[in-house]
Amino acid sequence: MLVTTKDMFEKSMKEGFAIGAFNVNNMEIIQGIMDAAAEAKSPVILQASSSAIKYARIGYLMKMIEAAVAEHPEVPVAIHLDHGPDFETAKMCIDNGFTSVMIDGSKYDFEENVRLTKQVVDYAHSKGVVVEAELGKLAGIEDEVNVDAKDAMYTDPAEAEEFVKRTGCDSLAIAIGTSHGAYKFKGEAKLRFDILKEIKERIPNTPIVLHGASTVIPELVDMCNKYGGNIPGAKGVPDEMLNEASKSGVSKINVDTDLRLAMTAAIRKTFAEDPSAFDPRKYLTPARDLIKETVKHKIVDVFGSSNKI
Repeated sequence: MLVTTKDMFEKSMKEGFAIGAFNVNNMEIIQGIMDAAAEAKSPVILQASSSAIKYARIGYLMKMIEAAVAEHPEVPVAIHLDHGPDFETAKMCIDNGFTSVMIDGSKYDFEENVRLTKQVVDYAHSKGVVVEAELGKLAGIEDEVNVDAKDAMYTDPAEAEEFVKRTGCDSLAIAIGTSHGAYKFKGEAKLRFDILKEIKERIPNTPIVLHGASTVIPELVDMCNKYGGNIPGAKGVPDEMLNEASKSGVSKINVDTDLRLAMTAAIRKTFAEDPSAFDPRKYLTPARDLIKETVKHKIVDVFGSSNKI
């Protein structure tokens, strides 16, 4: 069933687990995610960036998601705009049936971020749609997001409290050390759980979101490289840290890179083992299967959201 994130986040905060928000671009990714969520009996968030919407086209995207919801009516599903760059994009998604939107004003100063977020909140709430905002800047490159490491900054807990009060946003994405893309850490991975703890103390009823939190699963990187890829030194947020975040007040964890790696690794493997393959069904079926396996691992072993429906 298609829902907002309100009820699923309330349950996650009460019971201490996180919900996976998985970026979608095509049919196979949607099917893999939904099949995994259904088997694991987990709520799920399907999300699309504005570049994914441009690629898939919003009408196609919504119809595929409608088909997924019809196939698995027992699974609570939110359809979410990831990193909405402006009011117009958020409005377009709301008007086309999204149940949740993110407005990312983190590139602006505090006052402009407040103004833009409040504008989206007012429109979204009038349509029964919930809003995620962002405070703090994550380093890295992913779709429309491009922040140099020197410009990244942690979320200030006092500002987070003021921001939520002034904007009325329904959830808040914070910066505690995660980053976008496949190359998140040069040295040892480290997240600022002390900042997370203070933010939760200041805004205990506001769901917290982590972006840039793909594990960059080593086995998938190795699989890509084994079959002709060139992804040296890719390093993400360890599953153990994400599991701790799930138990420490984070309600939503975004996953994008791991799904891209799973699809690419499976396709590369098929072509390497069978160079004569040309039927898309032959290489997209194992890709869909590996996406399902990857998502189910996240749901069951990392986020703790299995058996929650």
